[in-house]
Amino acid sequence: MPLPRQILISELLRSRLRDELGQDLGVGHQVWMHPPCHRLLGWSSRPSAFGPRRSVWRLDQLVDWLEGQVEVEGEPADTEQPTLDLLPTLMEATLLGQQQQPLGRLVDAVVDVQSGRINHYLVARSDPRLPGSSRWRLEPDRLIDQQPGQVQAALQELDDLPLDRASIRQQMLRRSRQIRDQVPDSFDDFEGRLRSFGQRLWDGGEDLIERWRDEEPPVDERRSRPRSRDWDDPDDGEDPWI
Repeated sequence: MPLPRQILISELLRSRLRDELGQDLGVGHQVWMHPPCHRLLGWSSRPSAFGPRRSVWRLDQLVDWLEGQVEVEGEPADTEQPTLDLLPTLMEATLLGQQQQPLGRLVDAVVDVQSGRINHYLVARSDPRLPGSSRWRLEPDRLIDQQPGQVQAALQELDDLPLDRASIRQQMLRRSRQIRDQVPDSFDDFEGRLRSFGQRLWDGGEDLIERWRDEEPPVDERRSRPRSRDWDDPDDGEDPWI
């Protein structure tokens, strides 16, 4: 499968590495980059779950991409975790706002595979390991300062950035805000319709009352019918059933 034009760093680190012969080389572990240029240089893998040994790969050694695994060519550079900790990276760096207030952390990035250039970072307010956490898109040119472990942008809040992926909670907040903005208009329309309906009902009621007044009252046939002497007023001493 040909390499995609762009990849997520998180997907690269979750993928298992294999060589041209299909040998398992471990799973992705950590990226290393050149922060001033916002460029990904490579990543490291962990050949086994135990031990300090790490394998470092250049980005140009990535030759194939499958779902959940990648193929690399050539030999890696072997090192240990204390050495990897010295490699520069902006991943997990704290994002500060214009007033030095913490806004979130850089938890992911979209990378151009051919050049290694980082197109944009993804920022999370909450713990990125929790499912459903929102991601905001941060362009590299919006960063005004960077130091080991933290970066700064001219932002007041994360909502100043475009939302790349909304969590369930964020979607509910946005929908409730939209509903709240629409409720006054809907209520005004409902009140107007109700008032109009009441006016029509009142006008129709007056017309109906006027028609009732103009019509003569119906005659009760039972009251106007002459009474039968045989049934209604029997003579004294006479039994109507005989």
